[in-house]
Amino acid sequence: MVKMLDRKLLRDLVQLKGQVVTIALVVASGITSYVSLQATWDSLEFSKAAYYTGYRLGDLFVHLKRAPESVRERLERLPGVARAYSRITETVRLPLEGEDQPPIGQVVSLPAGGTAPLNQILLRGGRMVRPGRADEALLLTAFARRHDLVAGDTIPAVINGVRRTLRIVGLADSPEFIYAIPPGGNETDDRRFAVLWMDRAAAAPAFQLEGAFNDVVLKLQPGASEPAVRDAVDRLLDPYGGYGAVTRTRQTSNYILTGELDQLKGYATVVPLIFLGVAAFLVNVVLSRLVYLQRGQIAALKSLGYTDLQVGLHFLKLVAVVILLGTVLGTALGFWLGRELTALYGDIFHFPLLAYRLTPRIVLVASAVSLAAAAVGAMVSVRRVVLLPPAEAMRPPAPATYRPMLIDRLGWSDLIAQSWRIVLRELEQRPARTLLSSLGIAAAVGILVVGRFNVDAIDFLLDFQLQRSMREHLLVGFTRPVPGRAARELAHLPGVRRVDGIRVVPVRFAAGPRRRDVALFGFPDDIQLRQLLETTGRRVPLPERGLVLTRLLGEILGVRVGDTIEVHVLEGDRGRYRVPVEELIDEMTGLQGYMRLPALERMVGAEPALSGALLLIDPAAQGEVQRRLNQMPLVVSVSSRRAMIEHINEQVGRTMLVISVILTAFAATIAVGVVYNNARVALSTRSRDLASLRVLGFTRAEISTILLGEQGIQLLLAIPLGWWLGRWMTALVLRTVSPERYRFPIVISARSYAVATLTVVVAGAISALLVRHRVDHLDLIGVLKTRE
Repeated sequence: MVKMLDRKLLRDLVQLKGQVVTIALVVASGITSYVSLQATWDSLEFSKAAYYTGYRLGDLFVHLKRAPESVRERLERLPGVARAYSRITETVRLPLEGEDQPPIGQVVSLPAGGTAPLNQILLRGGRMVRPGRADEALLLTAFARRHDLVAGDTIPAVINGVRRTLRIVGLADSPEFIYAIPPGGNETDDRRFAVLWMDRAAAAPAFQLEGAFNDVVLKLQPGASEPAVRDAVDRLLDPYGGYGAVTRTRQTSNYILTGELDQLKGYATVVPLIFLGVAAFLVNVVLSRLVYLQRGQIAALKSLGYTDLQVGLHFLKLVAVVILLGTVLGTALGFWLGRELTALYGDIFHFPLLAYRLTPRIVLVASAVSLAAAAVGAMVSVRRVVLLPPAEAMRPPAPATYRPMLIDRLGWSDLIAQSWRIVLRELEQRPARTLLSSLGIAAAVGILVVGRFNVDAIDFLLDFQLQRSMREHLLVGFTRPVPGRAARELAHLPGVRRVDGIRVVPVRFAAGPRRRDVALFGFPDDIQLRQLLETTGRRVPLPERGLVLTRLLGEILGVRVGDTIEVHVLEGDRGRYRVPVEELIDEMTGLQGYMRLPALERMVGAEPALSGALLLIDPAAQGEVQRRLNQMPLVVSVSSRRAMIEHINEQVGRTMLVISVILTAFAATIAVGVVYNNARVALSTRSRDLASLRVLGFTRAEISTILLGEQGIQLLLAIPLGWWLGRWMTALVLRTVSPERYRFPIVISARSYAVATLTVVVAGAISALLVRHRVDHLDLIGVLKTRE
């Protein structure tokens, strides 16, 4: 008996090959997305943990002004501290030939021999620096590759205002620079930021730090209280100009890497569920149609002695075969796509030890979830099979009860062609099926909207932040605060039209037990080259006194407008001040505060000083202006707004293209699967009706209208629903993005809606053409011989 049911199973699979393939492709899309994203996330997490452990990434990081080496021993005696590694870190300028915008370098000292107890380096080529050699350095691998530098080459460096030549003796990486960001930056840039490791004894004299350090990394004892140790370290280092201890969680590279991985994990959860939900719906549609057509066969099987369980398992086995096909295909595609995605992320995050792995757990979970989703979709139909008595199954199903439609009651029926009245009657009789079909197609539209949102978000960021808010051509950073007259001196450079000096002060905002170390910006009263804008576009004027905080920072600190917070300045005299919060604003990036520059200077009681300058220049003179700026010893960085835009487009372009292509293919698969299966089910269940209409004189075009018009209306209903669904799914995805780094509003362009709509319409049209071919070749005689 089993063999007979198996032969019937093979026959059903052949007859349903179109539906089997489309459902299997939808399942494969879900499996592919889950396997590839989960495997990528798992591989990156595994590689990160192995790298951190193998090369002893620290637990606490502190930068300070200057402390004698004896303070390190005091740090190690603090409760909870297992090891304190003192070192020297300073920012330098690298005036490479041919670079209009000189890269910034961060010098990190190494102990004699090069083996650091914490934050160890991985030598990728060449050799370690020799003790006492002030002209030797190791260079960050990503920067070296970007500039075609190898061991043995030399590069210029302006160290503490003195131009020197450094010989690159080796290329290296470190777990603290997986995502290498220049000080004060927000994005990695392999072209314009380098890390140079130098012998500490040789580097110390260049920065007047003999017998002292200005940076320390700490390893905590197992079970130690991180907040308690952090507070103790801050108290100890505050007299030495400590800028506040940063935990590994907040360490720049790890913080951004963790945020990206969390977002990847969010995608790996949300996107596959959509595909598997659509697959469950399609299984239900196809299986319901099969049960409807095989009522007589089911009755015969039960009459011949097959139990309800055997018949029910037969249909579940059909579902299992479809899911198995999708799982095998999806796993294979997921393995390949995951490997490519891992390599893509490996280019962005510099993992020297990147191990791609696809664990059995991921495949088993994907298979189990897809099978469970299909089983849920099949349960209603299988239950109908099990409960169907043989005698009732031998009879044709009772015809549907038709009542006057809404258009009949409104008197509009004469205004609509007969074929379209049949379409509307079918939709009104089965509203649940129409809604579910539209929801399935809407999911495809929504996925495309989500995939396009990243492009829209970056475009909005570039327009809002780098065009409307940042109006300068160049941003100049100084090695230390300089007198206010520096702005006037820059204004006299040929080609410079305007200069606005700004002050950036590292501070610690505190409100009760809550605190956060951020930057406090001071803007002059007559500033024109930088506008403080909310995401709504409203320009925010700075108050005469008091603070303006980003709204998220206010929420973190638990303060509202009118509250007073403590401002601990982490430079200069390191005073503590009580300042009122005058306004909270919605900004797109970062956590920071703003004050009028005169009010900031009055608060800290310091002479007017500038940390940087905003320059508006004649575009024709930009090269000459940058050349002159690069020759100034107190200038540590020159950032071009145009270069920022190019870098962001370059960095996100390839990733966005890959994601867009993948999601477009997946969404088209959903659209084809839903439209094709619905049309095929309608053709199978209504073939006698359609053949009768053909005999009565309806043309092929009218018959196609009756069959495909319903699918077209479902498609039209799905488009606005998909737009809304896309915004909703975008909001879910945005929850996985760290709001402290970016806070994108849900801005979706008309172009994205158009691309999503066009893709789904084309996929639906292709599916309709495939079914139309079957309608045109309908066997009228064979169908009309079918017994009612």
